Amino acid sequence: MNTSLANSARMVWAALRMLLVLTVVTGIVYPLVVTGIGQAAFHDKANGSMVKVEGTEVGSKLIGQSWNIEGTDKPDPKWFQGRPSNSGYDPLTTGSSQLGASDPTLVKNVKAAKKQVAEFNGVPESKVPVDAVTGSASAIDPDISTGYADIQVKRVAKANGLTEARLQKLVDDHTTGRTLGFMGEPHVNVLELNIALKELTKK
Repeated sequence: MNTSLANSARMVWAALRMLLVLTVVTGIVYPLVVTGIGQAAFHDKANGSMVKVEGTEVGSKLIGQSWNIEGTDKPDPKWFQGRPSNSGYDPLTTGSSQLGASDPTLVKNVKAAKKQVAEFNGVPESKVPVDAVTGSASAIDPDISTGYADIQVKRVAKANGLTEARLQKLVDDHTTGRTLGFMGEPHVNVLELNIALKELTKK
């Protein structure tokens, strides 16, 4: 009986020591090492890829945001607009509408959005790209296609008193190509583009 109790005690003590070691390694050492590597090698990304203008944080390169006329739900013609968001660009409630491609509600909403985008930018509906009328799976996509950026050039240029050629160059300068040259599609980060636009209008 005593031998059985002693063996059980040794097994329990061994298990507790293993638990303690694993807790220290996985709960303290590993997180500290990963955090240290992230801060040293990927400081910007590890801290949310925040963008500052004159020392003030204005958003994240990873999260889309609204560019409406202040105090309204109407898009401001002075700014490039991002993809529609099912969550109001709230990073805490991300997610798509969960509607299938053939869902009558989605089809109706897309048709209505397509008409609005075409009228807002002064282009035919056939020129409106898919990402201008559909949200991403996360609902906070910060990027738009070059096609969507291009159809906004005329409207944004007029609203800001700029030439279309100068604004098109700004879009081209802020276009990111395919990853590694073949993955994904060229895209434009809306926040960075609008920040550059703001600087351009100051000149």
